[in-house]
Amino acid sequence: MLKNINHIAIIVPDIEAALVFWRDTLGIERITVEEVISQQVEVALLQIGDSSIELVRPTGDDSAAARYLTKHGPGLHHIALEVSDLDSLTKHLQVKGVRLLTETPVDASLGNRALFIHPESANGVLVELYQSD
Repeated sequence: MLKNINHIAIIVPDIEAALVFWRDTLGIERITVEEVISQQVEVALLQIGDSSIELVRPTGDDSAAARYLTKHGPGLHHIALEVSDLDSLTKHLQVKGVRLLTETPVDASLGNRALFIHPESANGVLVELYQSD
C-alpha cells in the first residue's frame, strides 16, 4: 500500500522568510502555496524529483501546528508517505492498535486526504499517510 515518500514537512513561523533559504539559496522551485483550512495551516510545496519539501506555517493560534511550533520551534515536523488506499490502511492500523491523531482521514493540501500516525506509535516521528486523488 505504500508508494513513496511524498514530502518532508518543515514547520516555520514565516513561509516567505523560509523561502529565502529553500528557494533563493538552494534554488528549489516553489510549486504552490495554499491554505489548508481544516488543519489551520498555510503550506508551500517545493518540488525535488518525485518528492517535495512542504513548508508549514500555522494560521491559527490554537491549532495543533501552532502548539507544535511553540513547543519545539521551527524544524522537521513530519514525513509523509504516499499510499494507494488510505481507507484500507486506516482500518489495518486500527486493528494493529496503532495510535492515530484522528480516527478518520482529514483534508490535506491540493485537495487530497491524509491520516497522521501519532509519534508514540512511530518511534518518535509524526508520520502522515497521504493519498493523492
